[in-house]
Amino acid sequence: MEYLITAVLFVFGLVFGSFFNVVGLRVPQGESIVQPPSHCKSCNTRLRPLDLIPVLSYLLNRGACRYCRTKVSLLYPVMEGICGISFALVYLTYGWSAEMFMGLLFVSLLVIVSVADLAYRLIPDKVTLPALALFLILRLLVHPTQPYWMHLIAMAVGFGLFFLLTVLSRGGVGGGDIKLFAVVGLFLGLPLLALSIFLSALLGTLFGIILMLFRGTGRKTQVPFGPFIAAGSLLAYLKGDAIIGWYVDVFF
Repeated sequence: MEYLITAVLFVFGLVFGSFFNVVGLRVPQGESIVQPPSHCKSCNTRLRPLDLIPVLSYLLNRGACRYCRTKVSLLYPVMEGICGISFALVYLTYGWSAEMFMGLLFVSLLVIVSVADLAYRLIPDKVTLPALALFLILRLLVHPTQPYWMHLIAMAVGFGLFFLLTVLSRGGVGGGDIKLFAVVGLFLGLPLLALSIFLSALLGTLFGIILMLFRGTGRKTQVPFGPFIAAGSLLAYLKGDAIIGWYVDVFF
C-alpha cells in the first residue's frame, strides 16, 4: 500500500508542479493564473492536453514547441520532476498524517518561489505573505515536535537575521529572501531553521564556486538565492533530525 500511495503522490506532484510553474511565472508579472490558457510564448498556439503532460511532453517533443519548434525552457520539466519527487519524499518521511499535508503545502511554496526567483530574480509578496498567514494558523493546529511559541520565535529570528544582513550588506540580500526565511522559520521551528540557513548558504556557496571554476564568472555575479533557500529548507525538513544527530555523534 505504501508503494501505491508513494506513486500516486509522485504523479500528483508532477501535475501540481506543472501548475506551480504557471503560478511562479505569472504571479510576479501580475498575470492571471487562469487566463489565458497555457500557450506557446513564441507562436501563441494554445497548448493541447497532449502538450501538457508533466515531463513526458517535454521529452516526447525533444524540448521544443510541437507547433513552431521553439526551444522550451528546461525549467518546466525540472521543477515538475522536483515537485513529484518531493511530494513522494514527504509521504515517505511523515506517513499519511496531518504533518504530511503540511509538508506538501511547504513543498508547493518552495517550488513556486524557486520558479519565480529563477525566472525574474524576484520572490513575490503575493506568494510569501499568504503562506505566512496560512502557516501561522496551521502551525497552531499541527506542531508535533515543538511548542507553537518556538515556531513564532523562529519566524522572528528568520526575519530579523536576514533583515540585519540586508542592512549590513546594503541590499545584498533581497526583501523576498527575508520574508521567505520568516516563513521557513515559522514552519520548521528553531533547530531546523538554523540547519536550513547553514545548508542554504553551503549549497549557494558551492554553486558559486562551480560557476567561477567552469564559467569564469566573477565573485560579484548575482545568483538568485531563493532556490538554495528552498533546497536547504526542504533538506532540513526531510532529513534535519538525522543530520543534527549525525553531527552530534561525530563532534560531541
